Amino acid sequence: MIEPLHSTSPADAARLFALIPCAGSGSRAGTAQPKQYQVIAGQPMVLHTLAAFSGVARLTGCLVVVAPSDSVLNVDDQRTVVVPCGGATRAESVLNGLEHLLAHGVRAQDWVLVHDAARCLVTPAQINALIDACQGDAVGGLLALPLADTLKNAQGERVSGTVDRADKWLAQTPQMFRVGALSVALRRALAVAGAGITDESSAMEVLGHQPMLVRGSAHNFKVTYPEDFALAEAILNNRAA
Repeated sequence: MIEPLHSTSPADAARLFALIPCAGSGSRAGTAQPKQYQVIAGQPMVLHTLAAFSGVARLTGCLVVVAPSDSVLNVDDQRTVVVPCGGATRAESVLNGLEHLLAHGVRAQDWVLVHDAARCLVTPAQINALIDACQGDAVGGLLALPLADTLKNAQGERVSGTVDRADKWLAQTPQMFRVGALSVALRRALAVAGAGITDESSAMEVLGHQPMLVRGSAHNFKVTYPEDFALAEAILNNRAA
């Protein structure tokens, strides 16, 4: 059964908020500190991410969720708030962030754009494209790319089959949903699927929703492995040249 979503009238315009989960350890990156604080092109990775959202004028605010013990991040932006309410998993951090928003005046019908701190190459144009596509939608959606490579199933280090890529997309972020609906979806999905909830869309899917796929960019990749840092830095330096 599909959970009902809140609809708004023109007189009850929904506001837009960003939520950046920034509480992970980044163990796959091989860095001495959490990867979101690794310096790339002259500043910590997460600051490049936040700069992109600062460039979107129609955002009312941005909430950065860090670990309870984290005192590293210092942001000089009136629209950005850093809150130490991170959870054990990304999904828990996002849910905690949503609850913080709802407890501080954000309405259930407002929109939230959840974005990975480690996708530091996102641009204001890509964020605005997602907003333009989703603001009139009943569910919301996410940036994504059609799968270009051949996808294999594996058994150990051997191929066990080839997956048809015709209808496959690579999910990216931001992912944009109503604050209230996403909060309900994450709470329900965590109870059902637990660690299987790796993004906001998958939580909405658990309730039967079909989020919109909005074409993103190959540059909007998640910095995950050691070799990703050099590529991200090269792209950022090229943009600044």
